[in-house]
Amino acid sequence: MSRRTAVITGAAGGLGQAIARRLLADGFDIVAVTRNARSAAATRETLVAGAHGHAVHALHADLVDRDAVRALAAQLRDTVGQVDVLVNNAGAAFAGYGETTDGMELTHALNHLTPFHLTHLALDNGLLAPDARIINISSGLMARGRLDRGEPDVTGISWRHRYSQITVYGTAKLANLLATTALADRLPGGMSAYSADPGVIRTGFHTKAGGLVKLASSLGAIMAQPPAKAAHTPALLAMAGTSPTPNGGYFAKGAATTPPKTALDADLATLVYERTARALGLAARPATAPRR
Repeated sequence: MSRRTAVITGAAGGLGQAIARRLLADGFDIVAVTRNARSAAATRETLVAGAHGHAVHALHADLVDRDAVRALAAQLRDTVGQVDVLVNNAGAAFAGYGETTDGMELTHALNHLTPFHLTHLALDNGLLAPDARIINISSGLMARGRLDRGEPDVTGISWRHRYSQITVYGTAKLANLLATTALADRLPGGMSAYSADPGVIRTGFHTKAGGLVKLASSLGAIMAQPPAKAAHTPALLAMAGTSPTPNGGYFAKGAATTPPKTALDADLATLVYERTARALGLAARPATAPRR
């Protein structure tokens, strides 16, 4: 069997590193993406210890920087040539409003715009294998998301004067799920895209977030899973012998699950997809499959 390669963003610890370990154990070569050179070196050293002869590469990029995302896509092409699984895991729920150098709200940039951007760059430069799987990490908090069905704000800047940490994070995750659904209808035949909800995780993510997300996590700590258990759903999507169905689906607890009603709005999904492409200066891909 030919060797498979998986790219995982946000792999310095927590869920991302747990997914990397699962995929290494399943025979994948891994490219772990972290925020800086120091964390990349430490992550590679940690993963190599359990690699059992499989390749471990570590790259770093500040994923809220659009130029850094472009540079990462080029590095991936030079490092591994082709990717079988792309796991867009990096994320954060910032406690207050902030903007990137491109004028995008930070939570939307990291949780929605960056995975969309990296995925499309990988598609455009031929990085993805013909049967590649794209797995975007979702969250149950998307049920708290708010998007105008006529004028959805995909960049988050409308939250400048009414910032609510949980709602903004949920909105970014909702936008990403909708865009993932629309992308699935626009992929070349053989490729697939999924949204994977790992559930509540016992990591430093919520503590670092601060604000209401930290409070909510402390109240729900008894329900939190260790990263190794939370990695089950995204790892299953990556490792399954045949591509899970439905393409574009939302998966939780290892199975396809019905998302909140707003996430099922096909017209909104198309609008979010097209507006996101436009915000990033990308060409929207035409639909190649019938709308679900």
